[in-house]
Amino acid sequence: MGIRLHFWGAAQTVTGSSHHLECAGQNVLLDCGLFQGHRQQGREINAHLALPVEQLNAVVLSHAHIDHSGDLPLLARQGYRGPIYTTPATVDLCEKMLKDSAHIQESDAEFVNKRWRRRKAIGMNGEADGATPLYTQEDAAQAVELFKPVKLHTPQLLAGSTADAGFTTTTYDAGHMLGSTCVLVDAKEQGQTTRLLFSGDVGRKGLPIIHDPETAPAAEYLIMESTYGNRLHQPIGPVKHKLANLVNRTVARGGHIVMPAFAVGRTQQVVLLLHELIDAKAIPDIPIFVDSPLAVNVTDVFRKHEEEWDEGALAFAAVNEDPFGWRRLKYTRTVEESKTLNDLRMPFIVISASGMCEAGRVLHHLKNSVEDPRNLILITGFQAQNTLGRAIVERQPEVKIFGEPMRLRAEVDSIGELSGHADQHELLEWMAPVVPTLKQVFLVHGEPDAQQTLKKEIEKMYKLNVVCPKRGDRFEVG
Repeated sequence: MGIRLHFWGAAQTVTGSSHHLECAGQNVLLDCGLFQGHRQQGREINAHLALPVEQLNAVVLSHAHIDHSGDLPLLARQGYRGPIYTTPATVDLCEKMLKDSAHIQESDAEFVNKRWRRRKAIGMNGEADGATPLYTQEDAAQAVELFKPVKLHTPQLLAGSTADAGFTTTTYDAGHMLGSTCVLVDAKEQGQTTRLLFSGDVGRKGLPIIHDPETAPAAEYLIMESTYGNRLHQPIGPVKHKLANLVNRTVARGGHIVMPAFAVGRTQQVVLLLHELIDAKAIPDIPIFVDSPLAVNVTDVFRKHEEEWDEGALAFAAVNEDPFGWRRLKYTRTVEESKTLNDLRMPFIVISASGMCEAGRVLHHLKNSVEDPRNLILITGFQAQNTLGRAIVERQPEVKIFGEPMRLRAEVDSIGELSGHADQHELLEWMAPVVPTLKQVFLVHGEPDAQQTLKKEIEKMYKLNVVCPKRGDRFEVG
């Protein structure tokens, strides 16, 4: 009796969150995320789901980031037609983000096939012909049709369950991004109830725009992320002052600023901070460009969901028509508009995806910026191992962009204070209210060193049994 846990996602990385729960014959997925890594490794992991879709009753999605939602179109492609429960803001974000993810899948398959045909034409061996995308934009649209919006704090009896057997979930604000939640699961079987809390990604207090994380509800078992389990962030408070100093220093020497930023959340936070600084005349009113089609679409979702804004964003909006738009800010949609930025010979700021510099328009801006010491590459978030962003933040003397080695002569700095992930102390603080009722903790969604460091801290501070599951591990609790 109780809950059978199957850790199907890539638990010991920071991507690919997906956890299978089974109770009273009902099967539920908590998240269905896309593993992001080397093409072949990612394909092998992402193409295999936790269980056949005909056995799956429901999906509960903590938030819209692709490492938590990005495999949902594959569910739809394989025939899943059950509900996907999540918040209204997450529904709207996923409509944009899953379509974008599918476009990337299709483009990658097209690239592989073109390369194979070129190699075959000159008599070289290569990858097999006929590469297919993991899923298509039609699959993404089908997945979006399955979303069922559920408001915070509203108990939801999941499909296939009854009041006496199966699953009921209740969500709370995780403070990580627009619409993000932690999920409380009540599992009933043979008159007994087991309570499990899934953290999703835990946010931080004081982040721009979004609410602070809510107090974690009581539970017996906790599945918790550990992205920054071995690190501490700088305080959020001084970030505007630091940003102003970096902008002013770069403008004074005639350079421009390239800010790789995640299209969802980070871009909108940076735009609001720059708007506040310009209004306060703390930085010059220079041209600012958001050069990411996905970021443009996502910003419209942010505008729509004011119920997700914190008091600071609402107060700013009350005296400014649009926190995410003003005279000198331009959102570029077309490739032609993006290319014109290469010809600018004045100080400007361009905010562009991808956040880890692995794809997208930001690569072109970096190629045109990294070798000029007047310019600034301003990193705004976590940079995973083996990414161009990590090489830049480590200030390697030479980096490869589009396969071409380039000297890194531009100034490099970062504003990691905006991280949407709680650090070690913040994770320990967030879980503290749950500790009196906890029997066991499962640490996921973090690199091995981060997990092991946080495990030791939890065991030392709270005297709890902590497990760091590997992909495919199974447990029975309750």
